[in-house]
Amino acid sequence: MADIHIVQEHTLGKDAARAAAQQVADKLAGEYGLGCRWDGDVLRFTRSGVEGALTLDDQRAAMRIKLGLFAMPFASAIEAKVTQNMRKVFGAA
Repeated sequence: MADIHIVQEHTLGKDAARAAAQQVADKLAGEYGLGCRWDGDVLRFTRSGVEGALTLDDQRAAMRIKLGLFAMPFASAIEAKVTQNMRKVFGAA
């Protein structure tokens, strides 16, 4: 499995950070067919061959994605797209 780790600093409050995380989740769900659910301050997402979590705290959002064998060839493209999306919705701190 390939692992992707992305951390984005933010200056958003808790509610705004959660709304931003939901935007990221909605985009992931639409583009990659992922199912998403909240578990406290952690947004978990899955689909066949992909699983991960977006964890929120006061000043950062941390995304962890595990890619299965068939998704591995797309790891760099997925990482670039998710990084860009997180930067956009969370903004640079």
